[in-house]
Formats: sequence, structure tokens, C-alpha cells
Amino acid sequence: MAQDLDVITIGRAGVDLYGGQVGSRLEDMASFDKYIGGSPTNIAAGTARLGLKSALITRVGDEHMGRFIVEQLASEGVNTGGIVTDPERLTALVILGIRDQEQFPLIFYRENCADMALCEDDIDPAFIARARAVVATGTHLSHPRTEAAVLKALELARKNGAQTALDIDYRPNLWGLSGHGDGENRFIASEAVTAKLQSTLHLFDLIVGTEEEFHIAGGSTDTLEALRAVRAVSKATLVCKRGAKGAVAFTGEIPASLDDGQSGPGFPIEVFNVLGAGDGFMSGLLKGWLDGDEWPQALAYANACGAFAVSRHGCAPAYPSWAELQFFLKRGVKQAALRHDQELEQIHWATNRKGDWSNMRVFAFDHRSQMEEMPGATAEKIGAFKVLCLQAAQQVANGQSGYGLLCDGRLGQEALFQAEGAGLWIGRPVEWPGSRPLTLEPAIGPDFGGLNEWPLDHVVKCLCFCHPDDDAETWAKQTDVVKRLFAAARRNRLEFLLEVIPSKVAATNDDTTPSLIQRFYDEGVYPDWWKLEPFKSKAAWDKAADAITRNDAHTRGIVVLGLDAPADELFASFQLAASQPLVKGFAVGRTIFGDAARAWMNGAITDAEAVSTMANNYAALCQVWDQARSAATA
Repeated sequence: MAQDLDVITIGRAGVDLYGGQVGSRLEDMASFDKYIGGSPTNIAAGTARLGLKSALITRVGDEHMGRFIVEQLASEGVNTGGIVTDPERLTALVILGIRDQEQFPLIFYRENCADMALCEDDIDPAFIARARAVVATGTHLSHPRTEAAVLKALELARKNGAQTALDIDYRPNLWGLSGHGDGENRFIASEAVTAKLQSTLHLFDLIVGTEEEFHIAGGSTDTLEALRAVRAVSKATLVCKRGAKGAVAFTGEIPASLDDGQSGPGFPIEVFNVLGAGDGFMSGLLKGWLDGDEWPQALAYANACGAFAVSRHGCAPAYPSWAELQFFLKRGVKQAALRHDQELEQIHWATNRKGDWSNMRVFAFDHRSQMEEMPGATAEKIGAFKVLCLQAAQQVANGQSGYGLLCDGRLGQEALFQAEGAGLWIGRPVEWPGSRPLTLEPAIGPDFGGLNEWPLDHVVKCLCFCHPDDDAETWAKQTDVVKRLFAAARRNRLEFLLEVIPSKVAATNDDTTPSLIQRFYDEGVYPDWWKLEPFKSKAAWDKAADAITRNDAHTRGIVVLGLDAPADELFASFQLAASQPLVKGFAVGRTIFGDAARAWMNGAITDAEAVSTMANNYAALCQVWDQARSAATA
């Protein structure tokens, strides 16, 4: 069987509930962010971000948290074929926080958890045969059942000629050496743990740990003596992490000083959060190791990935993409607190977004004032009609990817509820309809705090009626709102779509929108998406695309709006837009729903007739767009 996987990790899988209040006791933390967790799970995600084909072997519960882990790993590109769903046990949880630079309190909720039920029967020889390397972590050597599973995976890997690695990942309370409240403790001496670890060390080609972790593996609190004890039972390359001093690799005999090992460059950054740093380090190390790089290069990757983790909130979400890592190694440290380095954070965000939306066919029924002005319309009827719009969108999408909707939360809340989890791209407007200067819907709140209620897969959409000829006061008022909104979207981990319509303000030419785009970038606003008017010339499209890519090489792209244009006019504009690779599709509304809405509000057509009419209109637009895109790329 072909080795189509670079690395399989095996062991812990849980959900990290990370306290949002930094500098607080865990007792006083009031809100928590949810991330995937567990050392092997983090490493699987971290290596996938660096371009390795990774997989995880573990167990999760048959419940929401278990599904969260599987879905998140899949979105990271991790192969989830080795994850077993346990019908009897719950997924492990960890509650943790950042107290200060030295204290990181955490509580493991792992009593009879799903991943500790991993057994030999869960290890599929055919799955192991697909991997170039298998990585184990220490916790799963602490119990006979999980140890048997790990040993089977290692033996199969070695039989297949694959590499094997161990991240010692020593947590004393997970070995039963201390109580539940002692999750932060990293070292308690134990002859039994040392003996258990040493009985397996000969199975590995690479062993990685902190000085304290080598103390437990080697049975001595003298690091050099501990390393020599490990060397006595293993020929593996030993990589010892030394905190701010970086790390060293030993491929042969242990020298007289740790400084005599092979090392890579360190990075002078602020220590914000040490939790998960070792898993980030391991991800970078594995990238270099499996790519066949020399140890100094592999350690450079490892140290940099560890630096990212140390400087950010969360574990796996902090790890870099390959593009981000390359950028950082080339440019270097400009801001010790990496999470405050705006250039780096933009690349981190933009290269780690989830989902493939390279083809966008969006039914926009986020209209509010236009529907409210229709004869017979009421808030209740508009809400019901938007559910019909959703049904039309779902009928055309039919479970396929590349379809989406724009719907508001004030009149279209029920449609948003029903759309969630259906596989559609979902955008939500925040601007008050027609406002200029820009103001927002009341639900967003004066402090933009309303965004914290949004699902993470919803995209913040803001329409700004602006023009390069706006006076300074108008421009300042509008950009102040857009900048604050952009910051709030990022703070809440939401993508941001900026729509600009200068033609409703003043006369336009081929340079109008490109000029606006550049001005927003100059203000520090980096939309994930742009929603633009359908230009009438190729030159206008080229200039707009150039303004975007010149500032943001990792943008999601552009969607074309409709402006209630007749269908034949839209079809013509699609032909021109589709030739521009940065244009990913359309977001059109009234051309699809206008006639049906007016008739339905007056009771002239039934629900089914409204859905059928809109579905036909939407499907026709999708077909024209697909044909235009195919012709442009032929």
C-alpha cells in the first residue's frame, strides 16, 4: 500500500475551554473559548497547517464535543479515518487559563473519557501502513489498554519501515501521581513512570521532551545524566527543549554540555501562554524531520512554531500555516508580542481560514427596506418570506458546495436559524439600510458587542455608500465605523465582507472603486471578501483586482452584486466578471426574488409558487455564472 500519509499521531483528544480573562484566577474567569486539544490532536492539526498529510488515531464521544473535534480536524485537512466514536464514554475536556507569565491553571476532565478507551482493536494495520511516521505521546503509555494500542501501532510502523517518534508529554496527574487540581504540575519523580517509559524507548527513532520530561524518562533530575540514561536504552535522536534557550538535538553520545548539541535559532518573544507550545514545537520539528532537513533547520521550524504558540491565546489555533512560517523566518521578529504584530496576524488569519469558497453562487435576501416598502408587507410576513427564500436556495444547492445566502438577523432570524449547519455560506448585514454616513443595525450595539452572539461560520457583511470624492468629515465618520467593525469581527473570529457602492454617491470611472479599495487598506482594513458593483470594462476589473492583491495576497476574493439589474444585463456582466480569477461568483437578490416577493406579499401566489419561481431564477443565474466561468477558464 502506498504511504499517502506523512504522519499519524495517536493518543489524547479533547476539547480545550480556554478562559478569556487573562490575568485572572480560573475561579474568576467568566467566558471560555472552545478549541480542539490534547497533544496528539494538536500535533495532527499543527503538521497539517505546515503542509504535511497528517492523521489521528483516538476515540471521541458520540456527542457534540466529539463531533466538534472530528469536524475541526477535517477542516484543518487532517485525515480522521482513525478516529473511533465511542458510544459509551464522553469526550475529554480541559478547562484552562492564563494567570500570568508563570501560572497557567488547568483542570483535566478525563475520568473514563473516550480516548482512554483506545484499544488494540482500534489499530487498523492497513491504516498504519499508509504512514511514513507514527507519533506517540506519553499519556497513552500510562494505562495497560491504551499502552497496548500504542505498542501495536509502533510495532506495525516499524515492520512497515516507517519512522517512529515520542513526545514524552509528561503530566503527573494523568499518571495518577497528583490530584485533579494539580493539572499545571509538570514534574513529580516516579520510579514506576520512569520504568514504564524506559521499557518503550527503544521503539522510537526520535524522542522529544523538556528537561523535566527527560528527567522522568531518564530517572534523574540532572539533565545530562537523564539524557545518558535514555541513550543507554535508545538509539533515537534526542531533542531536548530548553525554554527560552531553544532546543538541542543529540544524534549520538551525549556530550559534556547541553550547549554542544545541534541547535537552531531562537526567537526573542514575549511569553504570554506556554500551554500547547510543546505541541507547536513538535509540529515544526516533524515538518523538518520528515522533509529530510538537517537538524538546525528542523529546530528553526520547531522554535518558530513554539514561539507562535507562546505568544497567542489557545493551542492549535495559534499554530502557523506554512506560508506564515516562511514569512516569519524570512522577516524575523518585529514585535515581541507576536499577537500584536498586525502584519503577521493578518497572514495568520488569512492563511488559516476554513472552507473552500472558490466558487460562490449567493442568493442575497438580506434586503430590509426594499421589502418593507412592498405593498402588504409586515415584519412577520417578511420573516416568513425569507424562509421561503432559504428553501429556494436549498432546493438549487441540493447539498452541493459553492452555494450561499445573505440574510439579516432582524427580519430574517428564522431563516438564519434554519440555514445554520446546512453547508451553505452565510453572510449577514450589519449596516442600517441606506445609511450615509454609515450606521449599524441596533442589535450590533454601540460597542459592537452584538457580534459575540454570532455563529463562527457567519460572515459579517457591511455595505458602505462611499466615494473617493467624499469630504474629509464624511470619510472619517464612515471609516471609523468600518475600522471598529473590522476589529470586532476579528476579535470574534468572524470573516468580514466589505461592500462598496460608489455609483449611488457620485459619478464613477474605471479608477473609482480601485481608489476606494486602496484607501480602506490604507486605513488598516483587510476584508476577507469584497462585494463590488459589476464593472463595464475589463480595465476596471483589472485595476480593482490589482488593488486587492497588491495589499492582500491571501484574500478570499470578490463577489459581484446585482443592483436589481434585469436578468439579461446581469448575464452580460457575468461574462466580463468571470474572466477575472479574483472574482469568485455573485451575490444577487432582487433579480431572483423581486417579482415573487411582490406577488406573495399581496397573496397573489402561494408559498410553493414563490419557492418555485425563485428557485428557477436562482438556478438560471447559477447556470449562466457556471457557463461564464467555464468559458473564461477554458
